[in-house]
Amino acid sequence: MDKYDCLKLDNQLCFPLYVCSKEIVRKYKPFLDELDITYTQYITLMALWDKGALSVKELGKQLYLDSGTLTPLLKTLEAKGYVTRTRAKDDERNLIVSLTDEGLALREKALAIPAKMGACLKIDPADAADLYRILHTLMAAI
Repeated sequence: MDKYDCLKLDNQLCFPLYVCSKEIVRKYKPFLDELDITYTQYITLMALWDKGALSVKELGKQLYLDSGTLTPLLKTLEAKGYVTRTRAKDDERNLIVSLTDEGLALREKALAIPAKMGACLKIDPADAADLYRILHTLMAAI
């Protein structure tokens, strides 16, 4: 074994994760273009569809996004009419993100996306479940 083997691309876990992530997001693009949203906007909306109103801090934690990324993204979603940002009544330092009626309506239009993506990804359901479990274990460790 060569001392430089640890630097070979084929020996890196991060590389296939990077490629898969990038390519999966690319496959989402045509479906999300129909809704005029980006992938990051989509996962933000999914978090809000699931949890309801969230503070920016809670949203960032759930999505693994910092406020520098989240703030412009939320401003864009607000400009599109999908969310509102208001100060929390009990602590004005907290900004609460809520869905508008338009944001809730977009959920109906997004319903077909998971099935469309499933058709794009040729992976056995059992393998997909294993991968999901492993990735979530890794996310928890990070």
